[in-house]
Amino acid sequence: MREEKRGRGRRDSDKKDKRGDNKKKFQMSMRRKTCRFCADKKLSIDFKDAKFLQSFLSERGRIIPRRISGNCAGHQRDVTAAIKRARILAFIPFTTSQVSLSI
Repeated sequence: MREEKRGRGRRDSDKKDKRGDNKKKFQMSMRRKTCRFCADKKLSIDFKDAKFLQSFLSERGRIIPRRISGNCAGHQRDVTAAIKRARILAFIPFTTSQVSLSI
């Protein structure tokens, strides 16, 4: 009787993990981002260049994190400081203008 129960069950090695297969494919497709400032030494971070700093802001005006922008830690700190300085000097708005609804 015990032998019959053993024969019916599946072993752990026979089971396939669907999440694991997708995870492997996702990790394979991900490419390591490189810091554009480390790659090109001629690029400089300047708070007066508002058009360049806009590329590090979302459409809502928030600073894009390092894991998305691909900057290294040191350059991300410099970009953040430049954006904050540009905001204070009114080169870049703090937030996007929202349309107010009047009733």
